[in-house]
Amino acid sequence: MTRVALINPDWQYDGSIYFGCRSPHLPLELGISQQLLDRAGHQTLLLDAHMFGLSDSDIAAELRTFRPDMVVVTTAPTYLFWRCAPPELRVPQQLMFALRDAAPMLVAVGPHGSTTPRAALGKLQADFVVMGECETTLLRLANGEREIPGTCYREDGTIRVNGGPQAAPFVDQPPLQWPDEMIRRHTHHHHRFEAAPAGPGAEVEASRGCPYSCTFCAKDNFRNGYRKRPAAAILQEVDALRHQGVEYVYFIDEIFLPNRELLEGLVSRGLKFGVQTRIDLWKPEMIALLGRAGCVSIEAGVESLTPEGRELLAKKCRMTTDELADRLVTARNHVPFVQANLIEVPQDDDTVVQQWRDKMQRAGVWANDPVPLYPYPGSPDYRKMWGEPDDHAWERAHDYYLGLFDRFSDVQEQRPVPLRELEREVQP
Repeated sequence: MTRVALINPDWQYDGSIYFGCRSPHLPLELGISQQLLDRAGHQTLLLDAHMFGLSDSDIAAELRTFRPDMVVVTTAPTYLFWRCAPPELRVPQQLMFALRDAAPMLVAVGPHGSTTPRAALGKLQADFVVMGECETTLLRLANGEREIPGTCYREDGTIRVNGGPQAAPFVDQPPLQWPDEMIRRHTHHHHRFEAAPAGPGAEVEASRGCPYSCTFCAKDNFRNGYRKRPAAAILQEVDALRHQGVEYVYFIDEIFLPNRELLEGLVSRGLKFGVQTRIDLWKPEMIALLGRAGCVSIEAGVESLTPEGRELLAKKCRMTTDELADRLVTARNHVPFVQANLIEVPQDDDTVVQQWRDKMQRAGVWANDPVPLYPYPGSPDYRKMWGEPDDHAWERAHDYYLGLFDRFSDVQEQRPVPLRELEREVQP
């Protein structure tokens, strides 16, 4: 039996370009890992420092009592944000430095190690970095295996990268269960705008990966191939959350595709939920079912208003811009909040974009001010510019982003700081 501590740091974002939501969310990758470890007979402790406001010293005190053999720290705040994680490793770096003597083995999981394992291992001073979806690999580490594909570690004074990123089966994942106190503290309802929360929120993973390969999406190294859980397992997980008082869930799927069995199962449950999807994949009949099932928030990836822009981004969208607009308005007739996500691309005229945003707003659909493109290491956009990511990929992408734009979007309030200023320099 191995004693494994799974830790979600207390995330701080000062100076970060981070596009994601800054409220606490369920650390799904750690919850799934805990489930597998517990079923295999290992002893686990999950500490969500973000949800519970734990300092590094609080975590260290907990670990002194638990006495773990292995400590796992994630480098992104929940699976929901692995593809748009904070580029800097400042927060997990500080935590891992503080926990250096807390266990014989420190392990990092997340998108950074999945894409640039050598750099992540060095910056974090970890013993192992897991590449790809982490839950199965963590189980193998806890079982005592060492030369595992999809890991990076030091051997005889050099850094060894063993194979590439791994994928978990996922389709056989049983329903997750969360402690009552964690759910009680989860007051945030992710991407919900039509009403104030009346009870706790939660996140659920119905599918993983995406069948599309848009150039801006960094998913290839850690959540790529599309897989779908059985509707019965998802509904059982939702029922457990409802029993804990949850009134809203957000499906973290890269792309929430039409799923009649799941939606029909949700109709009778009185649950409200949000999704991110592509509106061109939904027929009006299924949009109506989505609304009846309880959906109150749709985040729809439109990205560009021109065929040329969508082609540049490899959207493979068969609809015209007018057809997309009509489908968004149809969705708004059934769902209280519909957002069209836009990315800043040279093919789109600023005046036309603002006129389209105004038109959509008059129809009840919100479209964001186009977001400057960040070429995340591991994304097709990054590879198009610089090739495969090396040990300096995050710094290169960050410098490019800061140098290209003199203004940032309406989803960012501060000008980001260079990566080297955010991370602590590690002495070799």
